[in-house]
Amino acid sequence: MTEIHPIGLIRSPFKELSGMPIQPAGAAGVRGTVEISEEYQAGLKDLDGFSHLILLYRFHGSQGFSLEVVPFMDTVPRGLFATRAPKRPNSIGLSIVELDRIENGVLHIRNVDILDGTPLLDIKPYVPEFDSHPQARAGWLETPGKTVAERRSDGRFK
Repeated sequence: MTEIHPIGLIRSPFKELSGMPIQPAGAAGVRGTVEISEEYQAGLKDLDGFSHLILLYRFHGSQGFSLEVVPFMDTVPRGLFATRAPKRPNSIGLSIVELDRIENGVLHIRNVDILDGTPLLDIKPYVPEFDSHPQARAGWLETPGKTVAERRSDGRFK
């Protein structure tokens, strides 16, 4: 198995886990940057044609995990893999952000819900034809009253 190494660093205004948005939908307009390590900058060629990016990163602010958690969007314990809780066996996070521009190996992004200093593992272009599924079901999140825009991290997954 190949080892995974960060390719860059995500910068955001969120210095602490508590109080930050829990999904990009709750971080509308929040700006950040992604500093790509010099050795990977050639891979940014042609990325500026995409409006949105999928960022894969390491939840560096979380330690350990439990297979049952009470997610931010609920008060009922749920199976870990039916949530987006950050304390996971492999600590991998995913966010879809909007790309403003690329300058000298730095991605300027919006709708950032990521802790400052987070190690970036990979970037993939968001392609609506591949990634959008309007008919998708959202399981327990379909319960009325579950709106992500107002929810904030309360530190339960430190």
